[in-house]
Amino acid sequence: MSQSNFSDADKAFFKDGYKMAMEATKDPNDQQQFLSVVKQQYQAMDGLIDALSAQAARQQVNIDCRKGCYWCCHQPIYGISHEFVYLWKYLQEKYSEEELKPILSQAFNNYQKRGRLKDQELLSSKAPCPLLKDGACMAYDARPMACRIYLSMSEKSCRTFYDNPNDPSNHPALLEFPLRAGQMMNEGFNKGLKMASIKGREFLMEEGLLIAHNNGEAISDEDISKNPLFNVND
Repeated sequence: MSQSNFSDADKAFFKDGYKMAMEATKDPNDQQQFLSVVKQQYQAMDGLIDALSAQAARQQVNIDCRKGCYWCCHQPIYGISHEFVYLWKYLQEKYSEEELKPILSQAFNNYQKRGRLKDQELLSSKAPCPLLKDGACMAYDARPMACRIYLSMSEKSCRTFYDNPNDPSNHPALLEFPLRAGQMMNEGFNKGLKMASIKGREFLMEEGLLIAHNNGEAISDEDISKNPLFNVND
């Protein structure tokens, strides 16, 4: 993505993400520092969203997102390598191996279907996120940026898009600013990783979880660049 097309706000969020990545990779062998900075990135975005939500309320603009509303959780969800490192660590700490099995099973089943779809077919596909359970996210605190910045002003528009994904006139009524801010912060973070010779890339949720699982084999906490999520060919 060319930075020549960035607005001043774009540049600011990109720079924030870049600086965070440089801080995260000061010592490639310090995975705790890496995870801590990813958490800081999410906290920064959550703070921005809280401020936007408060402003929206003052201006009587609805934000219909709430626990138990999960139409968006059936859409293809994307994340970047560092997000799946953080997400998988969270899942391992919170759930037992037995509790992780249905998550991985759903991820495998979804990817068997979605991994073969062409772009437009993929965008229109609907399947429950592997982390969706009883209408809520099992890893809400560690969810990827794409989930955090998806703020709808109309649950009805999300339901309509869920019911009729192939109708080009159907679009969820989303707030644009957090979408762009989160995208730019992630772009900057990924750029910072590349400057540290750590190659991140984008994955579907299902693929990212399966790679993070690493066929059940242990992943060394030493040298974050050796994590399989950073060693997948495009």
